[in-house]
Amino acid sequence: MKKILIVFGTRPEAIKMAPVVKEFKKCEQDFETKVCVTAQHREMLDQVLSFFNICPDFDLNLMKPNQNLYSLTGDIINGMKPVLEEFKPDIVLVHGDTTTSSAAALAAFYSGAKVGHVEAGLRTYNKLAPFPEELNRQLTGRIADYHFAPTSKSQNNLLQEKTDASSIMVTGNTVIDALIESVEIVNKVHDNDDINRLKELIDPKKKLIVVTGHRRENHGQGFLNICDALNTIAKTEHVQVIYPVHLNPNVQKPVYSILGDNPNIHLIDPLPYEAFIWLMDKAYLIVTDSGGVQEEAPSLGKPVLVMRDTTERPEAVEAGTVILVGTDKNKIADEAMNLIENTERYNKMSQLHNPYGDGKASQRIVDFLLKN
Repeated sequence: MKKILIVFGTRPEAIKMAPVVKEFKKCEQDFETKVCVTAQHREMLDQVLSFFNICPDFDLNLMKPNQNLYSLTGDIINGMKPVLEEFKPDIVLVHGDTTTSSAAALAAFYSGAKVGHVEAGLRTYNKLAPFPEELNRQLTGRIADYHFAPTSKSQNNLLQEKTDASSIMVTGNTVIDALIESVEIVNKVHDNDDINRLKELIDPKKKLIVVTGHRRENHGQGFLNICDALNTIAKTEHVQVIYPVHLNPNVQKPVYSILGDNPNIHLIDPLPYEAFIWLMDKAYLIVTDSGGVQEEAPSLGKPVLVMRDTTERPEAVEAGTVILVGTDKNKIADEAMNLIENTERYNKMSQLHNPYGDGKASQRIVDFLLKN
């Protein structure tokens, strides 16, 4: 029986690893599976754990006020040491591009465990965009023994980096597994306070634009431009903007100062995962700098404007389900207004195929590790 340790620390990781945890737990005869959370994010992480009914076996509880990348990286490596010594996993599974992923992978390597990288092979090849995620992902990729690439393009990136082809499996993205399960759960919920508040907020006569934004590289002038663009879009009478604002002060300060008085823009607290899924499903258009939303929204038939200059998810751009607009306020506003007014273009974009999978990625990861 192989011992599997699944490690994550942020809300996006938790969402994408939840279906992986559940799939491994189904195979108790083949795997002893334990979950370790670093709690790089605390409150938002706990919401996802509760929604998917996951109880961690190890909780490092590392989140601190004003934490920085230096201390967080060291705390994760040091925090992982006793966990690895106690459980002695054969394989440690990490996800994506967070500080948790790269630091936990390095700790696992030090312990002698093999490392499996879920959502492997995404690249911009610009180590400052996204920062620090691009380099986190590349570091994790160099450490990993098994690479679970969501697409063939991700696989090709790994092959070009001389990664052993036999160690790579194209799986699709586990976020689609999570989304399919989540939509089913949310549609059965009839008494959720967060969803009920959203129902009261939404004007059904208006086209709803949902906004998220938090990327470090957009802090400063980037967020000022984004806010100016949203003000322009929200001047349109038949448009409503709902923006769950990230807790980072570098986001909160410009957003509330520039957008706080616009009656067509509703600034709200970050939403629990299930409420955000519900809100995305009701949206007409989504404007975001999030990687996960680029993958999720097309499965819901929602066009996406991505407020980044580069993306490690070019498949969506090539498929036409997302449009890169950067932080150019004119481009954000122009593309949004075009999709609001041009019904034919909107319908074509909303009906395009999602390149990120069929909801069976987690099953493919389990099947791969059963054979390796």
